[in-house]
This record gives sequence, C-alpha cells and structure tokens, in this order.
Amino acid sequence: MLKSQVEIRQMMKEPSAFVPVAMSVAAIALVVVKVLGDLATHGTVVHEADEGGAAHLWQLLMAGQAPVLAFFAIKWLPRAPKQALYILALQTGVALTSLAAMFFLRL
Repeated sequence: MLKSQVEIRQMMKEPSAFVPVAMSVAAIALVVVKVLGDLATHGTVVHEADEGGAAHLWQLLMAGQAPVLAFFAIKWLPRAPKQALYILALQTGVALTSLAAMFFLRL
C-alpha cells in the first residue's frame, strides 16, 4: 500500500473530510425517498407549486456543506495538498451528483 493511500484514509477519518460526503449522500437519499414516495402514491413525480419540507431539508444539507468544505480546504491544502485535492474532488463529485439528481428530475 502506498504511503499516500494511507494518508488519504487517515484524512478521511477527519470530520471535516467525511461530513460533507455524508451530507451529500443524505441529500441524494432524500431525493430518492421523495421520488419513490411520489411514485408509490401518485404514480409519477409530483412537482409542487411551493417547495415542500424535503426541498428545504435538501437545501440545508447542501448549503451546510460550504463552511465545512472551506474549513477542510484551509486546514489540509497547505499540509497535504495532493491528498486534500483527492478528498475535495470526492466531496465535489458527491455534491454534484445530488445537484444532478435534482436537475434531471426537475424537483
């Protein structure tokens, strides 16, 4: 195992590294549950005139990541730039996946 892989694993144990990933995964799960719930009850995805509670929770999860990501970048980029960039790419990829789900489903 390469030394950089060990450092990435150790860095991912830091809350500032895994919390944004967990928040994005929770946002994706929220979208999936909403879509499955709509399909089960209405047979189609319901586009509400006003945002519901799920939309507000999704927004809080996504916006709440910003300060944690900033803290992670400020703390780890100067110390271990290569490993920090890998983790930032993972965090960004998961967040973009959640955004893409909302965009393509037009929620």
